[in-house]
Amino acid sequence: MAAAARARVAHLLRQLQRAACQCPTHSHTYSQAPGLPASGKTTDYAFEMAVSNIRYGAGVTKEVGMDLQNMGAKNVCLMTDKNLSQLPPVQVVMDSLVKNGINFKVYDNVRVEPTDRSFMEAIEFAKKGAFDAYVAVGGGSTMDTCKAANLYASSPHSDFLDYVNAPIGKGKPVSVPLKPLIAVPTTSGTGSETTGVAIFDYEHLKVKTGIASRAIKPTLGLIDPLHTLHMPDRVVANSGFDVLWAVRNPDDLEARSNMHLASAFAGIGFGNAGVHLCHGMSYPISGLVKTYKAKDYNVDHPLVPHGLSVVLTSPAVFSFTAQMSPERHLETAEILGADTHTARIPDAGPILADTLRKFLFDLDVDDGLASIGYSKADIPALVKGTLPQERVTKLAPRPQSEEDLSALFEASMKLY
Repeated sequence: MAAAARARVAHLLRQLQRAACQCPTHSHTYSQAPGLPASGKTTDYAFEMAVSNIRYGAGVTKEVGMDLQNMGAKNVCLMTDKNLSQLPPVQVVMDSLVKNGINFKVYDNVRVEPTDRSFMEAIEFAKKGAFDAYVAVGGGSTMDTCKAANLYASSPHSDFLDYVNAPIGKGKPVSVPLKPLIAVPTTSGTGSETTGVAIFDYEHLKVKTGIASRAIKPTLGLIDPLHTLHMPDRVVANSGFDVLWAVRNPDDLEARSNMHLASAFAGIGFGNAGVHLCHGMSYPISGLVKTYKAKDYNVDHPLVPHGLSVVLTSPAVFSFTAQMSPERHLETAEILGADTHTARIPDAGPILADTLRKFLFDLDVDDGLASIGYSKADIPALVKGTLPQERVTKLAPRPQSEEDLSALFEASMKLY
């Protein structure tokens, strides 16, 4: 690893150490080290990080065939989408598989922003193929679809809702062994190559939900920044919003490389600590989409990209949560470029919200929920779609009522 990269990693680890979360969600008086006297301090004494192995560097995708060979793979499923199947990232993977004598079949029918139906189509392909390993080449949609296919092909008698998060599904723990899965992300933002989460639209209820289990984490993530050069401008931005990164110059390989690595670090973070209100509210925003179709996405259906659906509520949400930990909100605003030296603690929420609005305006983000087709009349349905997302909304540092959610959606109708 180059000295500059080592320095960046060391700096990140120091930042994480200083920012150890002390919010009500992650701070518990009962989490004291065994045998130590009670000190009255309300912080956890330990933490655990579950993460896929990751390999980062330009050109590492060429090693995928060797990795599969070392795993003893004989029959591999390569998953991607129709657009990517014609682009260099998939070709590099196929060349490596051929070079290393790996038999494979391509499934290129992944849906951007997958649904339960598209998941089940991929699952059926996986069951019929009897694969002993998987490779996912694409963004979060492809990686999540591949995780689901691996899971249900490994547990062929399970009902689809068995592993889906409650209350929509049964939320059963995964107890079956899965096949190796190598993830090759081509976008920067979802961090899906490091997490045990697979998100989809449940069409019957028109809401997003998912499967969450460490058992479905990829075995290895090959993070190759060269792949980000093939993303259109809006795809770069909309995927990056999920981790609050984006890039202005599409030809800036250094920025794209750092963004790709940052995405993996962010995935490690929210794959372990979780996410909260912005994500919980994003699921109905995506699931109830009417006619909006994001620019630069070559799809045949209305689409609010996940990163966009997350970021549109961020100014309102962080104004709402700031009172629980104003210092941390001010720290975030400072990281995003705000001058907070003379800031007052009570102003933490508005300062962070204004900083985010400027950030989003500069990146030409749609002007709130109204600009993607929603109105005040849709707020009850958006709230209803958020309520089942308790798995993430309960992680928010400030509890929220239905009235609070309504107010947050209303405040997000227009950003600027």
